[in-house]
Amino acid sequence: MKITRVQTQVHRYESARPLADANFPYGQSSWASLAILITTDEGLQGTSITLPAAEQMVHNLAPLLIGKDPRGVKGLYKTLVDYVFKSGCRGIASEAIAGLDLALWDLKAKANDEPLYRTLGASSPKVKAYASEIGSSLSSKELKAFYDEMAKLGITMGKVKIGLDQEFDMARLRIVQDALSVNGRKGQVAIDSNEYWAPKEAIRRIREIEQEFDLAWAEEPAGRWNVQGLKKVSDSITAAVASGENLKYVTEFVPHFEANSMDIVEIGNYTTGITGALHVAELAYAYELPVCVMNTPGNFMGHFAAALPNHMMIEVVNAWEDWGYTVDNKIEDGWLICGDSPGFGITFSEDLLEKFRQQEQVTYKSFVMPGRREGAGLYVLAPGFSEDDPK
Repeated sequence: MKITRVQTQVHRYESARPLADANFPYGQSSWASLAILITTDEGLQGTSITLPAAEQMVHNLAPLLIGKDPRGVKGLYKTLVDYVFKSGCRGIASEAIAGLDLALWDLKAKANDEPLYRTLGASSPKVKAYASEIGSSLSSKELKAFYDEMAKLGITMGKVKIGLDQEFDMARLRIVQDALSVNGRKGQVAIDSNEYWAPKEAIRRIREIEQEFDLAWAEEPAGRWNVQGLKKVSDSITAAVASGENLKYVTEFVPHFEANSMDIVEIGNYTTGITGALHVAELAYAYELPVCVMNTPGNFMGHFAAALPNHMMIEVVNAWEDWGYTVDNKIEDGWLICGDSPGFGITFSEDLLEKFRQQEQVTYKSFVMPGRREGAGLYVLAPGFSEDDPK
């Protein structure tokens, strides 16, 4: 089996409600994604979603995949990461690699004719879920309606966006906890300030919140880069500190693990795809740290979460109305249950597929600094160039 073509298509969609946090409190409802389609000579196609800004980089990297067997995903991932060695696996490079890696894993599972959670080695298709409204701009009535609906699905924990107004935040936490308190069980709450606070501000505010609420965790109470700041917060509050969703590559997590600055590790599709996220999850497992998987439209990363022995809960937003594809899974009794369709279970809409069919072969060619040479840090090749050296 060989890869013959890599295609991309930007598509726009609307969310059922505006999504907002402390950094953009008024929120937005219009979004765009980059759909990726990788085709093989046997007719199998792998699909994925990444960010539109990565489109040109996807096509810069695509020639590295043409003619290769897509089932060798981890080797292909290293090829892609080594290619961007000089600039680093961050920004649009990591987003492009994430999209390609996801599509390759989808292809690998389809070649096996099985859902991705089986290809990844999971013994069960079920993962515990928590609800996240991402709704700083929602009214109290809208907030309650969302969590009432989540409670009907058996979800008992909700994460609330906070950070700008302490009194307002406390009132919203009460609404969420009450909505999730059903069948005689008290609902759980977590908070997310989206890196808006400085460490000292975070400590002061979270301590006040903890006088009333038993928080499951405080998410991103300081900047993702602030190892000592996050540790200071963790050492100063009762709740666990969760962070990592905006880190892209495994090496960025190492200082946090060494300093004990994260109590819960957050990863997802933008942790440089499934292969990159696996690296982080396995490293977290060595430090006995739990992992939470971040939200995706359609919750397709449930397959990845199901394969992790240290997975805690997956974030469910359920805000997407028509995002150009459907995903085979469901939420039942508080669990996200992956379906048995091959791969992620993603089915692109006919409209999106028609755009792919009409698309001419897209190629981009731009100067990229030579990447990391084969064997670097592992073994020394003889002087001179081989056919695999960057040209």
